[in-house]
Amino acid sequence: MTTAELNPLPSRSIFLGVDVGTGSARAGLFDENGKLLGSSSSPIQIWKDGDCVEQSSTDIWHAVCAAVKSACSLANVTDVEVKGIGFAATCSLVAVDAEGSPVTVSWSGDSRRNIIVWMDHRAVKQAERINSFNSPVLQYCGGGVSPEMEPPKLLWVKENLQESWSMVYKWMDLSDWLSYRATGDDTRSLCTTVCKWTYLGHAHMHQMTEKASRDMEACGWDDEFWEEIGLGDLVDGHHAKIGRSVAFPGHPLGNGLTATAAKASSLLYLNWDCWLELLWGLHSLTLMPVELGSWKKWAFSESDVETLCTRMVLVCGTSTCHMAVSREKLFIPGVWGPFWSAMVPEYWLTEGGQSATGALLDHIIENHVASPRLANHAASQKVSVFELLNNILKSMAQDTSSPFIAALTSDMHILPDFHGNRSPVADPNSKGVVFGMTLDTSEKQLALLYLATVQGIAYGTRHIVEHCNAHGHKIDTLLACGGLSKNPLLIQEHADIVGCPIILPRESESVLLGAAILGAVAAKNYPSLHDAMKALNAAGQVVQPSSDPKIKKYHDAKYRIFRDLYEQQLSHRSIISQALA
Repeated sequence: MTTAELNPLPSRSIFLGVDVGTGSARAGLFDENGKLLGSSSSPIQIWKDGDCVEQSSTDIWHAVCAAVKSACSLANVTDVEVKGIGFAATCSLVAVDAEGSPVTVSWSGDSRRNIIVWMDHRAVKQAERINSFNSPVLQYCGGGVSPEMEPPKLLWVKENLQESWSMVYKWMDLSDWLSYRATGDDTRSLCTTVCKWTYLGHAHMHQMTEKASRDMEACGWDDEFWEEIGLGDLVDGHHAKIGRSVAFPGHPLGNGLTATAAKASSLLYLNWDCWLELLWGLHSLTLMPVELGSWKKWAFSESDVETLCTRMVLVCGTSTCHMAVSREKLFIPGVWGPFWSAMVPEYWLTEGGQSATGALLDHIIENHVASPRLANHAASQKVSVFELLNNILKSMAQDTSSPFIAALTSDMHILPDFHGNRSPVADPNSKGVVFGMTLDTSEKQLALLYLATVQGIAYGTRHIVEHCNAHGHKIDTLLACGGLSKNPLLIQEHADIVGCPIILPRESESVLLGAAILGAVAAKNYPSLHDAMKALNAAGQVVQPSSDPKIKKYHDAKYRIFRDLYEQQLSHRSIISQALA
């Protein structure tokens, strides 16, 4: 026997994060210092037909497996080294039968299409009808459900696809389905159920100890609500179809991965997309775990609490989520929440959002006549389209002697509600507005349109921040993560327009790292979430707002125009409604 066989090298502890976004499944592997060892992505199919947007759970699972396999190969990581896995996913609705096979949610009848994607707006009328009942649970959704939440989508399926409705055995949020597919355990995340299903998480306030939190029965469903809106059959069997048991974030599932799910034999952590991404940002606080028996509970000093409650995280991708926490529950019209313990244990979460941000930028660029030329020029220069547009804007500012880049759009204003307004006016019928178009079809004109869109998105964030602060929050700092946060122009415009410093994560792949951190906690490699964050992550660059008073004055003026664009839309809507009455 060799010396190496007698004294084998210790196995590394590697943590795997999986992120299923709107267009792809990604996987990343991180070491015990939070260093990304390798990552890979695999595209996922999406079907769009008007307001209907659908995907396939079978296709997504194949994409996840392909991404994980490729990432492990690129990182040179073996199965036994992976100690924990975390899933991040969009809040899309999955339908499966008693065998776990897909059940169609599509007019087409295609059984592959068993997911109603988060951005699907087919259930606007159902959402309006649900909100008309004024159920007490709606006060925890900003006053009303959005068509992007699950109850309206469920009601739509029952009313329009009765055969599918009778076949479905489990309705699940995508992240819960991924955990179920991997472990065979259909325990639902307190995060997904509270934030998208009207589940009342504060029903579990008495179960914060480790012992009490095991095998928690789902006692936060409001049966009267489901009966009232016409979905009383979901109450049957102790809510078997929508979740009989729930778990706090950090809870390991089942007995780890099933033999068929993956090669790694580790515990899974479940949670929803945006919360996984957010965890890096909380590390910039000094969190202090307090021993309560064998259970480590989150606790903060007074100064830590003040800091925590003055921050808002922007998770910037296809859409943008705006999240902040408070010690007391704050009811804010048009903003989702308050959600108890959905992110930080024992704190109330407020979630604003914009339904199309990255998707809107892609739409604006790809539908412009200059888009093919721009793409060719970017490819020849070996830069991204966004980097090329940013460079064009810099050159235009110099050539025109503009006082600053933002002033290039003095004649162009955009209301970015191309997919409705999620927050703070909560109007899914709101439409996008572009003011200031000419016959110019050049790349420079596209650059201006792009800049005005970035600014419109940032004005939307300012509106959300101001609205939250007017209702009890004290937000003075932003933290940004996700794909759009890698765009320096977008981040600087947000800092200048909102008037807050923006902290970026040290690890640019913060979605994957967040999932991996949570997997590490579930695998018991760290005694608490605080310890895992401290070991694996840290804050990075801080982008300060401009100190130039002219820039502030300019954006204040454009913000007034931005707000007026929506008010004008309401007026125009009323005029046309009266004309057609």
